[in-house]
Amino acid sequence: MMKTGLITAVAVLFGCSVCAAKPANSAPRSQESANAAQTLRQMTNSNKVPKTLLDQAQCIGVIPNMTKAGLLVGGEHGSGLVSCRTSSGWSAPAFFGISGGSIGLEAGAQNSQIVLLMNNQGKQDLLQGKFQLSANAVAAGPTGSNYSASAGWKAPVLSYKQSHGAYAGASIQGSTISINSGAIHKVYGQNVTARQVLSGKVQTPSQARQFTDALPQG
Repeated sequence: MMKTGLITAVAVLFGCSVCAAKPANSAPRSQESANAAQTLRQMTNSNKVPKTLLDQAQCIGVIPNMTKAGLLVGGEHGSGLVSCRTSSGWSAPAFFGISGGSIGLEAGAQNSQIVLLMNNQGKQDLLQGKFQLSANAVAAGPTGSNYSASAGWKAPVLSYKQSHGAYAGASIQGSTISINSGAIHKVYGQNVTARQVLSGKVQTPSQARQFTDALPQG
């Protein structure tokens, strides 16, 4: 009798933990998607990010909350969403993180928002799963006031930041971009890869549609 009761109790506890885990996996991603969408709209609507570059970007990544790491760790860290163009429009977003280096937060600022524009080379680097943003790999994105289309797009990644309400190109050299495979597996399934997601082979989940809706259309 005691054995049967113990099995029942364990089953109930396990069932409850599974029920609790489902919203715990999806809710944070839904909020992250909403925050990333808000960041993207704010930065693109400000006209600081030239529309020409947005139209040329093969992938767009957004870190809605880049924070300073602890004193013993150094550098900065953040996570976000990235989507790439496909023959049928923007892909479902993959999840990624960026860490190390320094985003150059203003004195007293504890966080900032980052937008990354990637050309085709940047897209290929991203699909490798992890790459370091060396001096040749990333450049502070030109803003509307200092952008010249004749200059072309040379660095694989162009970066922008918003901090204390100010928008500007951001130097993030020395940082490392890493695909968050764990988050991708939780949202899309254990056998799904970032390459499959970013090539348009999976549908955008409901909790990420806010982000894809905010991406430039056309």
